[in-house]
Amino acid sequence: MSGPLLLPTWEQLATTHPTMVETMRRYLEQVACVLRPGSVKGADLALRSFTAFLAETAPQLVSTAEVTRRHVEDYKPWLAKRPGQNKPRMSPATLAHRLGTLRMFFVRIEEWGWEQAPARVPMFPGDLPKQDHPLPKALDDAAAAKLLRAAQNDKRLLVRVAVEVLLRTGLRVSEFTSLRADAVIQIGAGPWLHVPVGKLRQDRYLPLHPQLVDLIDTYRTEHVPTGHPLLLPRENGRALDRHTVTRFINRAGAAAGLPHIHPHQLRHTLATQAINRGMSLEAIAAMLGHRSLDMTLRYAKIANRTVADEYFAVTDKVEALYQQTNSLPADAIGPKMANLRREHHRLLGNGYCTRPTELDCSFESICETCTFFQTSIEFRPTLQAQHDDATTKGQNHRADLFTNLLNEVDNSAAS
Repeated sequence: MSGPLLLPTWEQLATTHPTMVETMRRYLEQVACVLRPGSVKGADLALRSFTAFLAETAPQLVSTAEVTRRHVEDYKPWLAKRPGQNKPRMSPATLAHRLGTLRMFFVRIEEWGWEQAPARVPMFPGDLPKQDHPLPKALDDAAAAKLLRAAQNDKRLLVRVAVEVLLRTGLRVSEFTSLRADAVIQIGAGPWLHVPVGKLRQDRYLPLHPQLVDLIDTYRTEHVPTGHPLLLPRENGRALDRHTVTRFINRAGAAAGLPHIHPHQLRHTLATQAINRGMSLEAIAAMLGHRSLDMTLRYAKIANRTVADEYFAVTDKVEALYQQTNSLPADAIGPKMANLRREHHRLLGNGYCTRPTELDCSFESICETCTFFQTSIEFRPTLQAQHDDATTKGQNHRADLFTNLLNEVDNSAAS
């Protein structure tokens, strides 16, 4: 048993531990009445894993009532050494899930008064490994724009549909693949998307950009027969799955020169874009379908606009305090600061940004990297001036951005 998919089946385990297997399967039948199929599948895997361990190391055990603390302590390192999915070791999250599920099994059968329950629960909360809680990984504005443009240029319309809908709505992949045919509805003057009951057992409504409505209508007209129950199935009528959606996203990502992208990153990307542009946490929570603001507050750690704005409002004054050595005449301060600003300022479409380079910000060129930004040949002189200004000042990132925009307007004009 060298991998996660090579655990013995219940039928195989029943040949040596029939009583124990009967208890485990009876438990799974009970939790299947209240848990989702995916959760039951995870519980099944966790209990089979523990039973397989006992079959290897304690074949003399007959019932789960005989399981002791020592068995659990031996099981933990055995489980930790098993390979994960395409990994040499099981991840901390998977390890915590397996052990947590096993502990809940013992807790519940004791609460239910089953004869097969050990005299005392042999597991404690401290048996579960502590998990890291990294901030959500979102694409930056430039990468998101590249991904969207690559998807829009893909020959397969469904690739564009998958990327654009996920990037503009923040749907979970499971929500996206299960959208019903009547999910797009009209509320008031605008179109909305009805997202069915999903991971957190609640449905919600999202406002839809008219561009998305047109895109969905185009795909359905070309590829979805009348009466199909799903909003966005594959061209052959079969339902999409998360693996296919992941391939679609990375097909566009590869064309855009981006590294591997997990579908959930598009959800994080929309949330980060929204909070960076001032959307309230309450509105973001409602948009993403979060049950509590604690889940949404993780995005606030990425970009708290209030803190950033107030910090930059005082930084210049503090820096001037540190750098001030001798008092200068009042008429000397103005020209000196003006020269410093001219050395570093960035040319914008309608003026300049005078923030010094050492106080660089994440909103630089924010409009040009927005997915709604569109330009044309009439703006070429302005784009060229911004490109030249960035090149002269060594602002390579901005120079590359305007190079791409210039290429786009030139190609559009040529076609």
